[in-house]
Amino acid sequence: MRQFRVGIDIGGTFTDVVFMGEDGRVIVTKVSSSIENYSSAIIRGVSAVMAEHGIAANDIIEIVHGTTVASNTILEHKGARTALVTTKGFRDVLEIRNLRMPKLYDLGWSKPPSLVRRRLRLELNERMSSKGEVLVPLTDEEIDRVVGELAKLDVEAIAVCLLHSYVNPEHEIRLRDAIAARLPERVLSVSSDLLPVAKEYERTSTTVVNAYVKPIIAHYLESLISEFARIGVTAPLLLMQSNGGLIPAASAAEMPVNIVESGPAAGVVGAQRVAQISGVSKVISFDMGGTTAKASVVEDGQVSRSEEFSVGGGIMIGSRLMSGGGYVLKVPAIDLAEVGAGGGSQIWIDAGGLMKIGPESAGSNPGPVCYDIGGKQATVTDANVVLGYINPEGLAGGSLKIKPELARKAIEEQVATRMGIPVEVAAYGAHQIAASNMIRAIKAVTSERGRDPRDFALVAFGGNGALFAAGMASTLAIRTVIVPPSPGVFSAFGLLYSDIERHHGRAFRVASTAADPAAISAAFEEIERDAAAEFLNAGTPGNRIRMLRHAKVQYLGQAYELTVPVSPGELGAGSIDTLAEDFAQEHERTYGHRAPAGEPIEIVSLGVVARIISDASRTAPALRLVDSDTRPRHPRRAYFGPAHGWAEAKVISRADTAGSVAGPCIVEEYDATTIVPPGARAELDAQGNIVLTLGATATKSDAHPVVEAAE
Repeated sequence: MRQFRVGIDIGGTFTDVVFMGEDGRVIVTKVSSSIENYSSAIIRGVSAVMAEHGIAANDIIEIVHGTTVASNTILEHKGARTALVTTKGFRDVLEIRNLRMPKLYDLGWSKPPSLVRRRLRLELNERMSSKGEVLVPLTDEEIDRVVGELAKLDVEAIAVCLLHSYVNPEHEIRLRDAIAARLPERVLSVSSDLLPVAKEYERTSTTVVNAYVKPIIAHYLESLISEFARIGVTAPLLLMQSNGGLIPAASAAEMPVNIVESGPAAGVVGAQRVAQISGVSKVISFDMGGTTAKASVVEDGQVSRSEEFSVGGGIMIGSRLMSGGGYVLKVPAIDLAEVGAGGGSQIWIDAGGLMKIGPESAGSNPGPVCYDIGGKQATVTDANVVLGYINPEGLAGGSLKIKPELARKAIEEQVATRMGIPVEVAAYGAHQIAASNMIRAIKAVTSERGRDPRDFALVAFGGNGALFAAGMASTLAIRTVIVPPSPGVFSAFGLLYSDIERHHGRAFRVASTAADPAAISAAFEEIERDAAAEFLNAGTPGNRIRMLRHAKVQYLGQAYELTVPVSPGELGAGSIDTLAEDFAQEHERTYGHRAPAGEPIEIVSLGVVARIISDASRTAPALRLVDSDTRPRHPRRAYFGPAHGWAEAKVISRADTAGSVAGPCIVEEYDATTIVPPGARAELDAQGNIVLTLGATATKSDAHPVVEAAE
């Protein structure tokens, strides 16, 4: 029997499906996302591959999924009606937040509305100290009163977050048990179960978001599993977490806060795999789809992670100074910078006559004008069609027909005529502005964090990543661009490369001057026992469980901590000094400076990443792509900016780059197009990646757009 693992990634425009066989055979397909019911597009894509390639339902042994359902639920404010129970006096934590403003000089900016209305926030008369001492006891009468009030509220979900419960959860546990016993139909989210760490607003916000999306995610996953069963597929379903690890669907339904940024994380994991196989120590992951573009870094084989992020506050540009606009989630996540630039991003002219790109997107419906399915506003895809970069017959192997004359008319009437410039110059300007916006994301994860982008290779993927990669790399003086196989569905590949893992942690606040290595070791061992038990109870062999320790550390008196790895085993007498030095080095790497040796540090919390080491059979060592784009390829004219103008570009397949090919040329595949500009060369490496080699610097006319990009 043939066996396939299936990766499914939902995007704003397309839903990508990848079948990976145990023999390395890979089949990919793209279908338009069904925003009204995400599972419809998934089942349609999976069924199409099964029918076309004769794959039986029981040939599928595992399904791995990256979804935007949780994030869209928050963005669209379509979550469950939620109540919050908190300590008396802390009812307005969600409103007060942490006093950060993402737009310092914008007096018209207002906070996003709370996910819990004020009248649905109940106060509990109890109080714990920061050391876990009971200051105000919680009585049975008080529990009865609050549970009685909850019973009268028209809510679907309840969040519980009491002051300092991360140190002593006794009061939360009593209240949790009472609610579960008397109101079993209500969905419950409790902070000491979900996030037993300090910082009141962050912990409350995370607990509320978990409750808010929990019923929606549970219903979505139940529906998806049911739909798979309808077509005979009963393979286990795993979900990608924001941190890059996988969890079973049941765990995702219980703690959906961990999958809010699951889609973007998958692409970074895929870039990590490309770096490891290719022997490249530093890469920038660049993912551009139809709606947004995302950037992250992989250094020495490790992805970059953050300990919290915001969702619903607009576009993320990777700076802590710009935080505060959305709903904070204090959960581990792959560190990403994101901008509103994709193929569907709309082109418009502002009141001052300047061209702007996005963040509004045409998405898959009504789509770009050239799709001819209702879109009226010119988009970046329309500009690329005018420039000759995109096959005028259609996308996705020709299955998505396009009308280039409609794209040209839209660019001409909406942009070129209004600005008094030729249509190709207008289209190239749109292309360059989009590139400039995306360069901001790359700088946010490199130069703004003390890293020189010239030291990195750029791994470009997504439906539009390889269209823009060479120009962006040239502007940043990056000399190497790597375009992996099937770049348009590469995030789905990343899903299949990920391991199952869970992150566990607990508060453990102690200054280095008072730290006891034996107590720290004991705390780590307790966390590891709990983490291992979860996997062992699910039938995972103990020899496949790996534990990675870390500690959150700060200088004594600081408000923000950094994550520092901790060696396994018993901590010795010098371990605190080693931890202090490791923290100082990380502090200098992150912020550019460190305190003198001997400066006291403070441990804030301890954590463990429990990971299941993948079975070697999960991922084939060599992949054999099934190319679905069999259309004949003919040279066509393409516009490469003022420096080169219109040029005859060769149009070739990925296989044609086996020998070094000089630009200008266009590499066309089923799911993506790679632009090799004049002066660049493309070559296929042993892993099937297209490797573009560029000059050390870009010419001024290539590096800068003809009109200024808006900040």
